[in-house]
Amino acid sequence: MKIWLNGEHTDVESKLTLADLAQQQDLGKTRYAIEVNEEIIPRNEHLTHTLNEGDRVEIVTAIGGG
Repeated sequence: MKIWLNGEHTDVESKLTLADLAQQQDLGKTRYAIEVNEEIIPRNEHLTHTLNEGDRVEIVTAIGGG
């Protein structure tokens, strides 16, 4: 199925969870937030939140500095 990922059309497998997507994006221990259709999805829902055709997903990673 197709979703929008960070502004680009992307093909993903059906029934993909946000946790699966984060793993595919190699986020590992990176601090990140995922927004689906302009709604931030809490980290504790990433294992159960399944993506749907046409979803608009934004992944934002935290950058340290000072």
